Amino acid sequence: MDTPLPPDTEFVLVPGNPPPKGAEIVWFKGTGGRNLRACIAPALAPDKPRGTVIVCPGRTEFIEKYFEVGRELQTMGFAVVILDWPGQGLSDRLLDDSKKGHIDRFETFMGALANGLEALDDRLPRPYVSLAHSMGGAIALAAIADGLVKVDAAAFSAPMWGIKSKFLGMRYLVWAMRATGRSGDYAVQPGPPETFETNIVTHDKKHWQLQRDLVDARPDLELGPVTWGWLGASLDILAGFTKAKTLSTVTIPVFVASAAEEQLVDNATHTSICKRLPDCEHVTIEGAMHEILMETDDKRAEFWEGFQRLLKRADI
Repeated sequence: MDTPLPPDTEFVLVPGNPPPKGAEIVWFKGTGGRNLRACIAPALAPDKPRGTVIVCPGRTEFIEKYFEVGRELQTMGFAVVILDWPGQGLSDRLLDDSKKGHIDRFETFMGALANGLEALDDRLPRPYVSLAHSMGGAIALAAIADGLVKVDAAAFSAPMWGIKSKFLGMRYLVWAMRATGRSGDYAVQPGPPETFETNIVTHDKKHWQLQRDLVDARPDLELGPVTWGWLGASLDILAGFTKAKTLSTVTIPVFVASAAEEQLVDNATHTSICKRLPDCEHVTIEGAMHEILMETDDKRAEFWEGFQRLLKRADI
């Protein structure tokens, strides 16, 4: 019987995108024994760490895209963890067609977050701060609310707490597709490659190009449109946020940044959810598209200013 090859332990590297200092790849197990990939980087002063920031990327994203964020967090005194979600990055994909953006249910994502933190527990200094973008924002909020992970503060960049798309109001169609065994089919067929001029996530060409360069260097990183299964799982988790008791346990300090030029998530849900959180600052970053942390320097600086205010409120 052949011995399975170990997962890759090297980063995908392109010019101008160095990993955080001392960073390494670690692998852990998820639901069904899937191999899941994470990056861990120590605090620059390991004898006096400020804590650990847990970076939860959005859909289609992967560890290497957040190297810059990781380096910035290290300069603030933190150790850093960045995750490749199940079905994304170089973690095990869920379907034979690896390009399909699929998930069975968001509990699979949430379990991956909990399992990763448990596997790395002895290497992660406290306190914990969650920093989550887009889909990662739905995963992190649900995991915190359910008590699957315990953090001392949470920051959200354009969190996916509602979907701004033609699929709103199509719950029956999603149910029908899932019920007839079509969960793994594309809900949106792949289209022509995006150009910088047609993109709806950032005004910054360098950040936009980085994801393309990384995918060119390692095509396995690429992820295409979502499946009906992903869409149904998203609608399920987002519906939970509207229930009165769902967020009652989220009493930690929270910072939420919305993008004024948002075209993917529903900013109205940011307002409604923030009103239900007892210790929450909500700002809208003017001129920013969806990927605030991949935006121009001035817009990124606004996010980091809010992040610093969060740390001060949490006494971190």
